[in-house]
Amino acid sequence: MDMNTKASEFLALVASINPSSQAVGSLTTGWVSMANVRTLLAIISTGTLGALSTVDASLSQAVDATGTGAKAVTGKAITTLTGAGGVQALINLQAHELDVANGYQFVELTLTVGVAASETAALLLGASTRYEPASTYNQAGVTQIVG
Repeated sequence: MDMNTKASEFLALVASINPSSQAVGSLTTGWVSMANVRTLLAIISTGTLGALSTVDASLSQAVDATGTGAKAVTGKAITTLTGAGGVQALINLQAHELDVANGYQFVELTLTVGVAASETAALLLGASTRYEPASTYNQAGVTQIVG
């Protein structure tokens, strides 16, 4: 990697769950193809958690963008977050960890809040892209890259 390479040239923001006071239940990113990225990094962030609240996050895999055959990606779930909040958790995934033998190539991040509404957000970053710059694969919500 060149010393002049910018992070936005080798990382793509492929999906997100925007910051919110998330009600009890689950939010998902939607299905992301791994055809153009070899690795994903899920970043889960909490603000203030509701009283006795829990936050869970996990990655699922499917064979297409509609979620056909959806199932969990083994070992890709965080330990439940509790307490005051203000913490982050990371989940790494490499393409070969999917059930590629059976055609699985799409990934979805699920963020689940239990007990009481809590402040949450999550980003799904893609790296080791097929072509550079990685920003080519940013989700539509990315409206600016500065620098």
